Amino acid sequence: MTSPLAQARLIALLAPAVLLGGAFGSQYLGGLFPCEMCWWQRYPHEAAIALALLAYGLSGQPRWSRALVILASIAIAISGAIGVFHAGVEYKWWEGVTTCSRGPSAASAEDLLKAIMAAPVVRCDQPQWTLFGVSLAGFNALFSFAAAIAIWALLARDRRTA
Repeated sequence: MTSPLAQARLIALLAPAVLLGGAFGSQYLGGLFPCEMCWWQRYPHEAAIALALLAYGLSGQPRWSRALVILASIAIAISGAIGVFHAGVEYKWWEGVTTCSRGPSAASAEDLLKAIMAAPVVRCDQPQWTLFGVSLAGFNALFSFAAAIAIWALLARDRRTA
C-alpha cells in the first residue's frame, strides 16, 4: 500500500502537469491564445512541478520531501486563487488588469511595431472557451483547489499515521 506522503507527492506532480498540459494543448492545438492572467496561472504550476520533482528526488528523506510537497501544494493553490480572480474578471464580478501586456522585445521601434501588429489581441475579461458556463480560468481554479485540498488531506493523514 502506498503511503499518504507518496500519494500526495504524486498529486503534487500530476495535477499541475495535467493542468499545464491542458493549457498548452488549448493554446497550440486549440488555437486559444492566453491573456496576461492566463500566463499568471501557469507560473505557479511550473513551480509546483519543479518542487514535486525535488520531493521525488528527496523521497528517502521524508521530512524534506514533505516540506517540498507542502510548498508545491501552496503553489497549486496560488494558481487556483489567480484562476478565481481571472474568472471573476471574466464574469464581470470585478475589474481586472487595465494595462497592456508586455510583448516580445525588439531591436528597434519598427520591429516593436511589427511585433505588436502581428500579436493576437487577447482580452482578460472575455473567456475564449466555456463548458457549462465555466471558463478555462474557472476550471483551473476548481481543479487546482481540489488538488491542493487532496494533498493537504493526505499529508494530514500521513501525519496521524507517522
